[in-house]
Amino acid sequence: MSDPPRIPSPSAIAERLDRLPWTPRHTTILVALGAGWLFDSFEVQMFSSAVGPLGDHFHATVTQRDAVLAVWLGGILVGALAGGRLADRFGRRRLFVATLLWYAGFTVLTGLAPDLGSVYALRALAALGVGAEYSIVNAAIAEFMPARVRGKANAVVMNFWPAGAILAGAVAYFVLDTLAVSAANSWRYMFVLGGLVALVVLYFRRRIPESPRWLASQGRYEEAEQVVSSLESGTPPRPQPPDGRDEERPPRLGAALGELVHRYPGRLALGAALDLAEAFGYYGIFALLSVVVLPEVHISARAIPLFYIVGNVGGLAGGLVMSSLFDRLGHRVTVAGSYSLAAAGVGLLALATATTSAAWVTAAFVVANATATAAWTSAYPTFTELFPTHLRAAGVGASVAVGRIGAIVGTLSLPSLATHLGATFSYTLVGAFWLVGVAAMGVFAWRGGQEAARQPLETLVRVAAESASPAESASPVESASPVESASPAGGR
Repeated sequence: MSDPPRIPSPSAIAERLDRLPWTPRHTTILVALGAGWLFDSFEVQMFSSAVGPLGDHFHATVTQRDAVLAVWLGGILVGALAGGRLADRFGRRRLFVATLLWYAGFTVLTGLAPDLGSVYALRALAALGVGAEYSIVNAAIAEFMPARVRGKANAVVMNFWPAGAILAGAVAYFVLDTLAVSAANSWRYMFVLGGLVALVVLYFRRRIPESPRWLASQGRYEEAEQVVSSLESGTPPRPQPPDGRDEERPPRLGAALGELVHRYPGRLALGAALDLAEAFGYYGIFALLSVVVLPEVHISARAIPLFYIVGNVGGLAGGLVMSSLFDRLGHRVTVAGSYSLAAAGVGLLALATATTSAAWVTAAFVVANATATAAWTSAYPTFTELFPTHLRAAGVGASVAVGRIGAIVGTLSLPSLATHLGATFSYTLVGAFWLVGVAAMGVFAWRGGQEAARQPLETLVRVAAESASPAESASPVESASPVESASPAGGR
């Protein structure tokens, strides 16, 4: 009588994922997930170029134009929370295909909107998909990459954002200058083109398998084995139905947030603080530039896309430099250092603004964007990898939701504060928020927070017992893994 087939253990699955050499399949996963960030950024930056013509077309007041951005950021907030819950419930793969279709479709429809009310509704709906992407993409990339390169790979994916911003600036310049499209219709071309181009990512994303770690967290071990074997052999996994075992159903959103608060309070607080600081700081810089600084230094409307292209080249350079140092210096040091430099970059931009020189403002923006991009692209991988698999997307979503509150407050309040109290006051406030991130990382390290660089994800979960025993603080799958004791806490 033949022995029954051996069910692979979750620890063996995790160990094999971390032992894998870098393969073309890893490159495909990195590009496909990074391309989502590229087109999310493309979408956001395109709006910056389109909001002026859009507002003119509908005779919108300044408040009505600002409301479009507020609606967008509010949609991201809701989408991040809902998307995190759905990704933990239904899997990473289903969601990162569905969300791409969702926001691409509503972006195209925005370009066809007949009135301002329709623009508000369609931007909110598109933002739900973008918010969900924050949770899903970060969770998926952390779970696929081998531990020795996970931090660097995650950071590289984040740096598709400034690449998307550069592309958006080029398209905006092409539409406004080369095609000489009338202001009344230019915003429609931008939204329709942005939505259609985003669909290119589907070709890559449909080739990405489900996360083996997520499958194992659901008790679907044989499916996880199929995916890991395919990564080892370099061949696509064969479709296989669920193995019939009872699946671990993730908790509802409220229960998931409750578990995060009670079992991982320090990690959730770190993620929320880092995202709040970077969202207020990053969006605050762009709000001040677009509403206060650029008109004051007399950069023309046609030159604004070129200004942002140059600035985002600096952002891409800063993010890539950070990526090369991320695992070597350690995540705690890199995040704290990048946030400190971002605060200094804001100070430099304040000094340049005081000169009223377009050249100095442009140069300072390159530096400020480089340091800001290095900061936020180091933050996302850092707090993403600290949450357990069955709560990872929910934890990221909760952190992003708090961050969007900072983005909404920053973009709506800073230009008004600059008008009444001066640009220097607003810049000081932005710099202070970046320092909140430095303080948060310092508190996390002081309280014994683990250095996650090159550590297996399962190890990080085991040492997260902040208010429960190790066995209680991890999911049933993760708590039993011998990988969790493979390396000492705090070591590299």
